[in-house]
Amino acid sequence: MPRLNIDTTRVPLASQNTLKDIHAAFGATPNMFKLVANSPAALKSMWGSFASLGSGTLGAKLGEQIAVAIAERNRCEYCLAAHTLIGTNAGATVTEMAAAQKGEAADVKTAAALQFALKLVNERGRVSAAEVERVRAAGYGDEQIMEIVAHVALNLFTNYVNNAFETTLDFPKVALNAS
Repeated sequence: MPRLNIDTTRVPLASQNTLKDIHAAFGATPNMFKLVANSPAALKSMWGSFASLGSGTLGAKLGEQIAVAIAERNRCEYCLAAHTLIGTNAGATVTEMAAAQKGEAADVKTAAALQFALKLVNERGRVSAAEVERVRAAGYGDEQIMEIVAHVALNLFTNYVNNAFETTLDFPKVALNAS
């Protein structure tokens, strides 16, 4: 059971329009958004970040692969389940999403992005110049490298929300890898 309110009739009025947009996008309102709706500012920030990054240069598939790699690293079952489903809907295969969960990809460029994202998480953002050059050498420009950082930041936010407040899973469960 979540540790904060998820009854959308009890969230601030200022969250209602954003919740309508989320419901329209998903055909339902995922529990994570119901939880975050307790703060209109947090909900607006989260939803705006998803929208902005969803139309970024990395593409939805890679964004979801980054999300599952980070969810696995942070042991966030909610985000792992949600982003695995969303990733397959964005064109990734089940095999690609399972590999991304391990921070891996058959495609060298995708693998470099996943490794850089995980390095950011592991090192709390303190990556070396060599790490930046490695992801650049894989074919990412400054815009894409910044978007990888933005995806990491957004997914840390969602992982922390779901882990801290034990959001009830409303996506098909995906097993975390053994640690």
